[in-house]
Amino acid sequence: MDDQNTQANEPTQPARQPGVPYEALEKLAQGMLEEQRANRRWRNLFRVASLVIALFAIGAALDMKWGGKPPSTRHSALIEITGEIDAESSTASVDTVLPALQDAFADAGSVGVVLRMNSPGGSPVQSAIINDEIRRLRALHPSKPLYVVVEDMCASGCYYIAAAADKIYVSRGSIVGSIGVLMSSFGFTGLMDKLGIERRLMTAGENKAMMDPFQPQSAGHRAFTQSMLDEIHQQFIAAVKTGRGKRLKPSPEIFSGLFWTGSKAIDLGLADALGTVDSVARDVLKADDLIDYTVREGLSDRVLKKFGAAVGESMAKTLAADWFRPR
Repeated sequence: MDDQNTQANEPTQPARQPGVPYEALEKLAQGMLEEQRANRRWRNLFRVASLVIALFAIGAALDMKWGGKPPSTRHSALIEITGEIDAESSTASVDTVLPALQDAFADAGSVGVVLRMNSPGGSPVQSAIINDEIRRLRALHPSKPLYVVVEDMCASGCYYIAAAADKIYVSRGSIVGSIGVLMSSFGFTGLMDKLGIERRLMTAGENKAMMDPFQPQSAGHRAFTQSMLDEIHQQFIAAVKTGRGKRLKPSPEIFSGLFWTGSKAIDLGLADALGTVDSVARDVLKADDLIDYTVREGLSDRVLKKFGAAVGESMAKTLAADWFRPR
């Protein structure tokens, strides 16, 4: 009796009528459902995009309102150059350092500029441009000295820049020097021969493939490259001699690419004295108040970068899901 009641209470499926395309209707319904899901994903994406754009606008407004320098009073201007000197660097490139230098020298309240440097070097072109601009600004504002304060390291291109300063202050353990130029690459010709790999390269111009790692380096190409490096090295040496003058001690090792501790750099005339940013501002410039002119990423820049990465990843996933979904 109970079994009969249970069976009676179970819902019954309607019987399928012959001639009705049920499979086609199910596929159509499934397709409509997937289309609605895809539309929801896009709507959510656009909502997130709208929110981030609004945050970006707020960040830009905040940057404009609070991102400027305080009212100019008597102060020491601080600029930081850190990391590899490169055109793409956010802290050590011509595009970031030159505007900071120009603002620091132009400000009526700055009594001098302090460059806090901590870099292993980098592009000789970027370094040379910054060196030239420092010398130009020093000539334009002769009453405002520029001092370099080295922290952990000031080597190669970093020292190229530092040589333009009135004085260079270091810590005893700072690494200073490396006045030289290098160019490195790899050669895979022997490995290719062992693996039986043939290099197929076509060029127009007999020297277009110079420095190609997949073919032997000719004596002519080696000599040409070496002459170019020697030329850049001489430009570096000339900048150091111009900046340091008679303070340099006569030593053949100074321009050999070697580097020294801060204490030894003072002995060789590559640096002038021990000092920190605070001590230079306080004791040398006589202006304890430090105002940072370093060009840094604002809130809007950081938001925009994160927004670009997040939206790019979200759009890629959405498009991939929509493209490869069953149809």
